[in-house]
Amino acid sequence: MAHFFIWAIAALSIALMLVRPFRIPEVVWTAAGALLLIASRLIAWRLAAHAVAEGLDVYLFLTGMMLLSELARAHGVFDWLAGIAVEQANGSSARLFTLIYAVGTVVTALMSNDATAVVLTPAVLTAVKRAQARPMPSLLTCALIANAASFVLPISNPANLVVFHANMPPLGRWLAMFAVPSLVSIVVTYLALRWFSRRDLSEPCHAADGDHQLTTAGKISLYGILSVAVVLLIASALHKDLGLPTCLAALVVTAVVVAYERASPVPLMREISWSVLPLVAALFIIVEAVKTAGALEMLHAAFVHAMQWPATASTLAVGGLIGFGTNLVNNLPLGLIAGATLQTVPGHAALAKAVLIGVDLGPNLSITGSLATILWLIAIRREGLHVSAGQFLKAGLIIMPPALMLALAAGCWIGR
Repeated sequence: MAHFFIWAIAALSIALMLVRPFRIPEVVWTAAGALLLIASRLIAWRLAAHAVAEGLDVYLFLTGMMLLSELARAHGVFDWLAGIAVEQANGSSARLFTLIYAVGTVVTALMSNDATAVVLTPAVLTAVKRAQARPMPSLLTCALIANAASFVLPISNPANLVVFHANMPPLGRWLAMFAVPSLVSIVVTYLALRWFSRRDLSEPCHAADGDHQLTTAGKISLYGILSVAVVLLIASALHKDLGLPTCLAALVVTAVVVAYERASPVPLMREISWSVLPLVAALFIIVEAVKTAGALEMLHAAFVHAMQWPATASTLAVGGLIGFGTNLVNNLPLGLIAGATLQTVPGHAALAKAVLIGVDLGPNLSITGSLATILWLIAIRREGLHVSAGQFLKAGLIIMPPALMLALAAGCWIGR
């Protein structure tokens, strides 16, 4: 009975977070669910505290990215990038869409999918408004490419680190394993999304309306974002956690900009959506409770059963199971659970590739799939826009399954 209540509270908390009844902030619903689990002793408070502490690297990473994002917004970087995008699109919605998709691929690969959600989405919204284009294709691009390109490199998704734990392959081995599946994922997602958005993309948009200059503070902010990408690559190569280097680099950039302008950092700090951090912490508590409710045992049994099948069938089944499962419990916690489970399964290396592709690409089915998608949802709501769970699911049902199956098939082909 306790397991039933844990699953029920977890599902209800996530559903209310997405629906936001009475426009109550997302963090209220996840925090309420986490506190209810603790108050009802469905999870021990020590275990809950441990779950929150385990997310420290994620909190630091998000803090750094939110600082950079607000710096870029406040000092015109997004307006500048939007002007370039609109100019290059030259009145074509399809060209604007393709340009945004390409930039999203690069940002995700080099700075992680969370960076695409937090940093790129505001820039895209600015570009779409300036071009007076239909927003849905570009909005979906930010969400979908954040997951489709998130296994190009180990740093492209925090979930990559939790799936492999201490067994992270060297960069050369990683590229041999995931370069082709990543390419398939990116291309298939692009083609499917472009087909899904064909009507919106057939309409023209406005061309550029003049020169766009970037201020000195804006240039410092832009260089700061680029420097963080370098820091992430170095930290990944040294097998270090990414959160602290990202946060420290962002604080240095912020200090330089504030000192240059001789301004107070308080107005900047007030504009940041700090509620994201307790929201994520509450999600970690909820997931830890779900793990105690039998999630590890169920996944272990599924892996052992799949290992008895032929290699291709096993890969497709495990990757598909994990991919669709991310939409029930979110990919970061499922990555934690799957990574822990893999260590208990003989011959787990054969399944690791399928698990990671499923963890990274599966969330493109629904808004609940990944932390990046939730951050994207918060970012667009902040700008007064709204994409419902049904709208996202309608696109996800068309785009995610073929991309996932073909990426898994490509992984099987490479593994021969």
